[in-house]
Amino acid sequence: MKKLPLHWKIVIGMVLGILAGILFSNFNWGKQFVGDWIAPFGTIFIRLLKLIAIPLIFTSLVKGISDLKDISSFRNIGIRTIILYVSTTIAAITIGLILVNILKPGAGISPETIDELTQVYAGDASITSNIQEAGQQDSGPLTFLINIVPDNIFMAFGNNSLMLQVIFFSIIFGISMLLIDPESARPVARLINGLNEIVLKMVNLIMLIAPFAVFALLAQIVVNSDNLEILQKLLFYGATVVLGLILILCFYLIVVYLYTGKNPGWFIKGIAPAQLLAFSTSSSAATLPVTMERVTDHLGVDNEVSSFVLPVGATINMDGTSLYQAVAAVFIAQALHFPLEFSDQLTIILTALLASIGAAAVPGAGMIMLVIVLESIGFPPDKLAIGLALIFAIDRPLDMCRTVINITGDAMVSVVVAKSLGKLHK
Repeated sequence: MKKLPLHWKIVIGMVLGILAGILFSNFNWGKQFVGDWIAPFGTIFIRLLKLIAIPLIFTSLVKGISDLKDISSFRNIGIRTIILYVSTTIAAITIGLILVNILKPGAGISPETIDELTQVYAGDASITSNIQEAGQQDSGPLTFLINIVPDNIFMAFGNNSLMLQVIFFSIIFGISMLLIDPESARPVARLINGLNEIVLKMVNLIMLIAPFAVFALLAQIVVNSDNLEILQKLLFYGATVVLGLILILCFYLIVVYLYTGKNPGWFIKGIAPAQLLAFSTSSSAATLPVTMERVTDHLGVDNEVSSFVLPVGATINMDGTSLYQAVAAVFIAQALHFPLEFSDQLTIILTALLASIGAAAVPGAGMIMLVIVLESIGFPPDKLAIGLALIFAIDRPLDMCRTVINITGDAMVSVVVAKSLGKLHK
């Protein structure tokens, strides 16, 4: 087992976790047993990853920028990164809209199924809280820019959902180090370098328990999967989302092959442990430390590129989630017979793009973004809960799948940016 690659250990943990979840679900006491004695280990693992996410972002970003020695190099990385992230997000949303309009998964939902789902989920606290949280967000065109700038950096460091604010501060901090006298910056640079090495070692230590944590996470998800009959009725919708995610993944692999000349298998092998972890945790933020380690050490992306591209991507690049927004919004409109014009679908593209910028890289953020997208096309407020209820039953497994695409897109962009700057070393 010691010689077995990490991604195979995680796969074994996933398979055993699913089997354990199925086994325990057959016993009356199984759900409580998993919740009390197995699930906590998965929760601890996610907490450990989130614990080091912000320190890793700060130290790696500041180190990467201060090591550039030239502000123009930072500008080159930043411009390429933003352009690629916006382009891939628009492509993902467009793919989702094309698929959902061709396949029309919402057209086959019967009124009885809608009534059943509404009775089961419409009053769910998770749904009502998502609607309330989305309603509390400011809707000004430049609100996302305001939210990027922190008014108290210590509060930003203490809240993983404010990761974009930490990135903003880290970038300003690193640029300022470039602009002052090198002698004055040297002690700070040495401190940052040391802290970065320590945090990276913490990542390695935490990953030692990853296979066991994945076992716990999957067992918990499977044993809590109720309403299987309703899930079966939503398989067509879920299949549409998954097909779109697969097409995006193929798009990534084609880009990597055409731009770098690397075999797609090389890319998948390098990023696989991070993908499996993203699938288990449903959190780009929790997976970020592992994504950075895989991209830097196994795909050969220079640290000064990965330390900027990946933290930024974890907050503003959510291709999988953006595709899900497009499919889910149109699916709900189809199921509830809400007519969509071509202009409404263009609005979905724009709103899903803007909603993905700065959205929390945590499980469930996609539902809040979906409320914003639905409201942008004039969806009746009194039907929002019903619309979310339609997809709530299958949201968790789809959240796991789209998080895989989110972090894979980040890795692809980092490889492309590194190649364009001559900083891809494998």
